[in-house]
Amino acid sequence: MAIRLTRIYTRTGDKGTTALVGGSRVAKEDLRLEAYGTIDELNAIVGIVRTYLPDYRDRIGDDFAWYSEMLRRVQNELFDVGSELATPPDAEYPGMHKMSEAEVKVLEDEMDRMDKELAPLNSFALPGGGVLNAFLHQARTVCRRAERVCWALKRQEAIGEQLLIYVNRLSDHLFVQSRWVAKRLGEPEFLWDRGLRLARDPGTNSGKK
Repeated sequence: MAIRLTRIYTRTGDKGTTALVGGSRVAKEDLRLEAYGTIDELNAIVGIVRTYLPDYRDRIGDDFAWYSEMLRRVQNELFDVGSELATPPDAEYPGMHKMSEAEVKVLEDEMDRMDKELAPLNSFALPGGGVLNAFLHQARTVCRRAERVCWALKRQEAIGEQLLIYVNRLSDHLFVQSRWVAKRLGEPEFLWDRGLRLARDPGTNSGKK
């Protein structure tokens, strides 16, 4: 289907409503909008990772093209997720793309491939250690929020089961990406220090006056 955008502003949303696929209008704070808006936010962060990625081409190594294509595909899939969320059940149409087991399977296969290079974690990973790692963790947290919003929407309206599974699996995928990227770049992973207290931190005065 050809897409042609001739004018970005329409003035149709100035009264606090917007149109879903099919033409029905809902409030801008509607859960369906919150769901696909959060997916859009997630897509923007993946776009940041994809934009920075060429700076790390040599350090990523032989899998650069594979990883770059992965990010490109995920961005397009997130756009598909947003489109599906923007289409209420009564507006679905023949041939409409919906998330399926196939997209989930690809994510799982990619996680398995990346996991083979990674040592088991002995603690919880904290965001940071490198630019790509930090943005991937941010993407992971936004993906988790998107999943929560989608489940809240599902309590009220029908949305695709495979869409929910895809969003869940993608948050895991982003976490594995963050570790894989850190490994490939030789950057440290920040780990949670269980029971860390100020009194144990040599950078403080141990609470003494």
